[in-house]
Amino acid sequence: MRLRAAGGDRAGRTVHFVQRGAIVNVGGVEISHPEKVYFAERGETKLDLARYYEAVAGPLLSRLGGRPLLLERYPDGASGKSWFQKRVPKSTPDWVTTTVVSTPNGTTSDALVAADLAHILWAVNLGCIGFHVWPVHAAAPEVTDELRIDLDPSPGVGFGQVREAAVLTRELLRELEIEAKLKTTGSRGLHIYVALQPEWDGYQVRAAAVALARELQRRHPGLITAQWWKEERGTRVFVDFNQNAPHKTVFGAWCVRPRVGAQVSTPISWDELATVEPAQLTIATVPARFAEHGDPWADMPPQSLEPLLEMSRRDMESGLMDAPWPPVYPKMPNEPPRVAPSRAKKG
Repeated sequence: MRLRAAGGDRAGRTVHFVQRGAIVNVGGVEISHPEKVYFAERGETKLDLARYYEAVAGPLLSRLGGRPLLLERYPDGASGKSWFQKRVPKSTPDWVTTTVVSTPNGTTSDALVAADLAHILWAVNLGCIGFHVWPVHAAAPEVTDELRIDLDPSPGVGFGQVREAAVLTRELLRELEIEAKLKTTGSRGLHIYVALQPEWDGYQVRAAAVALARELQRRHPGLITAQWWKEERGTRVFVDFNQNAPHKTVFGAWCVRPRVGAQVSTPISWDELATVEPAQLTIATVPARFAEHGDPWADMPPQSLEPLLEMSRRDMESGLMDAPWPPVYPKMPNEPPRVAPSRAKKG
């Protein structure tokens, strides 16, 4: 069975009508059950999701290409049951590229590699809506080549405060002669990315992220926090340094969030930050935006991490301990007790 027709809704968005049980070819990959509604707010389907990734394939693969992916599967759409899948299924076709990745405790698994658009669409057909991306390339897993700064709003923090924190983060990085790029998360926060020269591993990149978060808190203690324990954050924007811990993944640029509105984690220019409304960046709007304005991350040269590592060394020399690691990681050298302050006081 084939695609029957394509029409338009009142907003001018293309709507695909397909027969139940049809199989549609997108980018050389068969998409089964293309009529299944994945996003309830506007009724976008599995086929609409595949067409979205086809429309933004260029910039998507410029960021995800060659990297391992953690799949977030929603076979019944964004409102249905879900699970994270690091290992590809046993029935994976021979043409699909995989690579061995490790968990913090050393467990290994075969993860999908974003080798080309067909690999993305193959995962979409499995019910994968969005992709969580390793900060390494499969060809060089020992090298972390992205610093990812996650500005996470604590309860009670509005997007205006997250915007302000992003501007202040950029100012600090520019003092260090580091240029950063910006994207929405597809939810309530913002991500700031720095492409790195291929010289550092995940432990060094995390140390740099910890130093950045602490310096931002020192300069702007009323707005920004580097406190790992939620009870200490208050109504501030948390700089989640542990998103840079080895083996951690971050939701990918140009990827679709499993939300009923099909919001996209969208790269934006710094000039857009003051006016952008993340909820309006969806699979219904982002392709036209890209076609008109291009990729804000097109020019992203690798840079040095050394200014932040020097800041980290100064912190350690002044007597600071490492920041706490997530609970799934082994105890690390120079790490403080891994217990919330309120519980430690009770002990």
